[in-house]
Amino acid sequence: MPIQFITLSLPKLKKMEAKKSTAKYWALFFFWFAVMIVLLFVYREFFWLALPGTVTYFAKGMDIM
Repeated sequence: MPIQFITLSLPKLKKMEAKKSTAKYWALFFFWFAVMIVLLFVYREFFWLALPGTVTYFAKGMDIM
């Protein structure tokens, strides 16, 4: 007779992670967004300099990174 293994259906344990506050990242996103808008209207050729800060802090605010 083959040996049959009994599998118990145990609930999956989830890793408990503390929820981080993203308020600081949202504040930095809005700061960089304002800088980007100002650069877009005043110094159009330097508009791209604010893009890394804007995109980075948007991603951190959304908790993607």
